[in-house]
Amino acid sequence: MLRFIFALLFVSSTPLMQASAQPKTPDQLKLPIEAYTSLPLVSQVNLSPSGKHLAFVQNYQGTLILNITDLKTQEVTPVLRSDNKEVTLNWYDWANDNTLIVAAGYTQRQRLVKYHSTQLFKFDIEGTKKLENLLPIRNRNVNNSAQFQDNVISMLPDDPKHILVAVDFDTANRPTVFKVNVDTKRRKRILRPRRNISDWIADEQGRVRIGYKLIGTTISYVIYDHDKNKLHEKPLYQFDAFSAERVTILGFDKDGDTLYIKANHEGKSALFKTKISQPQSRELIFSDPDYDVDGTILYSQITGKVNGFSHSNTDGSRIYWDEEYKSLQTALSTALPNAHNVIIDKSQDGDTYILYSSSDADPGTYYLGHRKAQSLYLFAPQYPEIQGTTYLGKQRHSYKARDGLTIEGFLTLPPGTASHTVTYPTIILPHGGPMARDYADFDYWSELFASRGYAVFQPNFRGSYGYGYEFAQAAMGAWGDAMQNDLQDAAHFLIEQKIANKEQICVGGGSYGGYAAVMAVVKHPETFKCAASFAGVMDLEFIVSRARHYTNREVVEKQFGNDDDKLESNSPINNIASIKRPILLIHGEDDKVVPVAHSRRMYDKLLDENKAVQYIELESGNHNLSFQAHRHTTLSAFLAFFDAHLKTQ
Repeated sequence: MLRFIFALLFVSSTPLMQASAQPKTPDQLKLPIEAYTSLPLVSQVNLSPSGKHLAFVQNYQGTLILNITDLKTQEVTPVLRSDNKEVTLNWYDWANDNTLIVAAGYTQRQRLVKYHSTQLFKFDIEGTKKLENLLPIRNRNVNNSAQFQDNVISMLPDDPKHILVAVDFDTANRPTVFKVNVDTKRRKRILRPRRNISDWIADEQGRVRIGYKLIGTTISYVIYDHDKNKLHEKPLYQFDAFSAERVTILGFDKDGDTLYIKANHEGKSALFKTKISQPQSRELIFSDPDYDVDGTILYSQITGKVNGFSHSNTDGSRIYWDEEYKSLQTALSTALPNAHNVIIDKSQDGDTYILYSSSDADPGTYYLGHRKAQSLYLFAPQYPEIQGTTYLGKQRHSYKARDGLTIEGFLTLPPGTASHTVTYPTIILPHGGPMARDYADFDYWSELFASRGYAVFQPNFRGSYGYGYEFAQAAMGAWGDAMQNDLQDAAHFLIEQKIANKEQICVGGGSYGGYAAVMAVVKHPETFKCAASFAGVMDLEFIVSRARHYTNREVVEKQFGNDDDKLESNSPINNIASIKRPILLIHGEDDKVVPVAHSRRMYDKLLDENKAVQYIELESGNHNLSFQAHRHTTLSAFLAFFDAHLKTQ
């Protein structure tokens, strides 16, 4: 049985649980908007191999600082400062007990053009305690400057002095594999670039074994033969990117021959085990009749072997085969009942570990545990103000679309008794992608809107990932069609359930969700009273024509279709005359996914036709609202917009 010693290591905040406090009124539960729009207080927590040091990212008023804490002395050493605007922390990991490998992104400028690049750094906590470029350019063996330099394909766990990096120093878009010494920064070329190979996969011994190839829409995994220094002529797997035969390689087991993959099983993605020497012989490890397997394989820090897998639709989202992990998981479930407890990191000796726990009363908290001492320390909550009765959470619902298809979605209700005797002003909040999916876990958009009195519904409309191959394929070339109707059917469902007031329903979202929001008032103005879009696609023809300048042209054309008439008719920018409802457009100036031109041109056309429209452009903003001030601006504007059009009736 675990015993608890609660101690915030660096954060002073409200108590973790407030469930035992007296019930609060909705007004008392109203937190400041910043409680929702702030980036997580702590994220990316990671133990050093020995468990002596703990690295984590701390949010300090919008500035993210990567820190290392000595768990014995509590001394904190800052590593990198990021604003998620000019500098972003992409990822980091421990190469060995003293050296942290850090991948950072930068906004670069060349004349009038801005572009994004990445670099790889080392930080030696026992040495210089400074970030040092791990891949300095050396003119004698570098022909290409390489825009992206952070693709580490193996941390070489059995060789703590080296890592494997795939970077296109020799030939653009064809990575060379280098073995890099993390102490001296010397690198050795171990595999030259190969034609059409855009990435490499290494096994757990750090040997490059498989090349990834994409030609048109055909994906191939090709075995690399070390002895002959060549790729096999026959692919290990080959399939169309959008076919039911798609295979996703998750990784090797310790033996170097066993391979774990995800592939189709009875219409859903399932987990299989196979042999690289016998790839067509597959052993089914796990399948879910209701959902695609959406996780990955898990490795033991002690043995290096695969010891389980993750999948969201399982108890704790983890299934372990290793008895040590099973017993720890059982103890954690006893110590933190009615919670979603996930071991996210462990020291090599198995004694020290990091736990991430969430529940109906907690959107997410990190703990530091010690097995021998049977202790569990509270390290830090991600959202310290949103705890207990201030956390509203989500309810899972299903409804029937007009053609009989079952659609799943998540409902967040305002604070107070949900007796459904009073209907709520309602926001339909479609996700981005569209080949993505909303889950039951914390979402700062829905939590904020619900805290202000709105019922918020997030439908996983057809085309969403996670519900099988056929369900996801419904998004192919179908923007603005049946997947759009699913949003109106969601609104009708909420009206029938006496949750939504039929006169007070708006729609909002980001990326594809922004597109769907504006198309909702094009197609169904009788249902939706307003639409708010962040970084929304407004011109499908522009997306397809722009892709013709890039290597993924055929993938984009297959995803959207090449029927110009259909692309035109299903683009919001070509339906200005049909728009009778108010629209809010917000877009980041430096959005690399959906260019800002979409919202700029849409705004100009709406203005020309004297439509009710508001436009906000986020200076140097990206597609992900990763800069805290932009997140606050966007959510505040959405909320004010909804209030103006839903709460004045």
